[in-house]
Amino acid sequence: MNRSRKLILVSHCLLNSNSKVEGLSEYKGVLKEFFEWAFKNDVGIIQLPCPEMSIYGINRWGHVKEQFDTMHFRKMSRKMLMPIVEQVKNYKENDYKIIGVLGVDGSPSCGVNKTCSSKTWKGELSGNEELDLMLKDIRLIDEAGVFMEELKKILKEESINLNFYAIDETCPNQSIEQIIK
Repeated sequence: MNRSRKLILVSHCLLNSNSKVEGLSEYKGVLKEFFEWAFKNDVGIIQLPCPEMSIYGINRWGHVKEQFDTMHFRKMSRKMLMPIVEQVKNYKENDYKIIGVLGVDGSPSCGVNKTCSSKTWKGELSGNEELDLMLKDIRLIDEAGVFMEELKKILKEESINLNFYAIDETCPNQSIEQIIK
């Protein structure tokens, strides 16, 4: 049996940028720098589902964490994550090494260290006289996105300890170098 027995959980959009909000992708399909690292190091990939794509579809607007911080979004996130956690548990029970979870900083769902936030980003956009003020209120905060928060909670409930890493899509090579260290 020729296996590396190494795996990493990866945010969906790192392997499929087509799932991202229109205009927000820094790359065309797959984040090549990450894929090349995984290929070179014989690391298997478990692709996490994209909660935003699953719940809102491809024609969605950009959101902030506060919009996803709802009972429904958290419940649906947990529902999507449970089959993944069951796989992780099975791999760990059979002596596979789970390197960790790789998220995307800035994402309101999959941010690990930083997420997009705004207390005023809501309501109807067309004809909104305060749109400029709302746009200026959007910022990155030092928190995880909602999907990653739920993943961390489930892993803790299952007594599974994994490291969480983040890609900064504006400088993916630096992110990957930091993860390797």
